[in-house]
Amino acid sequence: MTWSTADIPDLTGQRALVTGATSGLGYETAKVLLQHGAEVVLAARNPEKTAEAARRLTVETHRVPITVELDLADLASVQRAAAEVADRYDALDVLVNNAGVMATPYRQTMDGFELQIGTNHLGHFALTARLMPLLRKGRVVTVSSFMHKSASGIREFDLRLPANGYSKWPQYSRSKLANLLFMFELGRRVPSVLSVGAHPGYASTHLQAAGPELAGAKLQARIWQGINLFAQSAAAGAWPSLYAATRPDLQQGAYVGPSFFEYRGAPKLVQATRAAQNAELARELWAWSVEATDVDPALSVRS
Repeated sequence: MTWSTADIPDLTGQRALVTGATSGLGYETAKVLLQHGAEVVLAARNPEKTAEAARRLTVETHRVPITVELDLADLASVQRAAAEVADRYDALDVLVNNAGVMATPYRQTMDGFELQIGTNHLGHFALTARLMPLLRKGRVVTVSSFMHKSASGIREFDLRLPANGYSKWPQYSRSKLANLLFMFELGRRVPSVLSVGAHPGYASTHLQAAGPELAGAKLQARIWQGINLFAQSAAAGAWPSLYAATRPDLQQGAYVGPSFFEYRGAPKLVQATRAAQNAELARELWAWSVEATDVDPALSVRS
């Protein structure tokens, strides 16, 4: 039987935080959660865009989301955002680690990490750790990509990859592999929290054009916008995340993607690569991430 958002149960009384919720998949995820009764926190980098997203969501859902400023490329911002959420709430039911960057020109985070790994993985690793006291029996959804299939592994060196070793697409794939390695390892280390993953297939969002825009490649950005005409909508791209965030019978480590060749369509359980399921590599990445961020989700849950 094909799943649809109509199958999402009543979420009244539940609290969810969605990163990168000003547009695209994050916005659509937040909207559906609000429509089903959840209290939703929009966590994003630009306060003006976040306020505008909150205004639009209020009009569309007749429910008012909370906003928090969060820059995943700045670990101090992650700490401030988590503290703000903890001041407001004593518990969270769902964390959707959705935000990300893709195929950007070489940049570093505020803390000196390569931007894609630093934002897509390390920022979410640190956020999850700092929110873990609120998520003791909750659910963490980590959004990856089918591009993780292009990565055969990841090294500690990749976290601070220098410009002369940088290639944007392989590094993006490694960041998405890191997302899944983290997702599986979180479930092993903190079994009281349901750790699951999702990927959107190919969805029409601004993510594809953002990298070329950052590089000043206007023609390439326009080409991506044209290619997106063949993609599924952002609303459909959010279905795997919503399935992962709300399906009551999911098991630890479940990974959800679109049903049609993992490209588009209704969500279903899909298979991560062998590299993504490499427990030894996941343990190594966890140790590197703890050292890089100075926080450990497995220890934070006990605080």
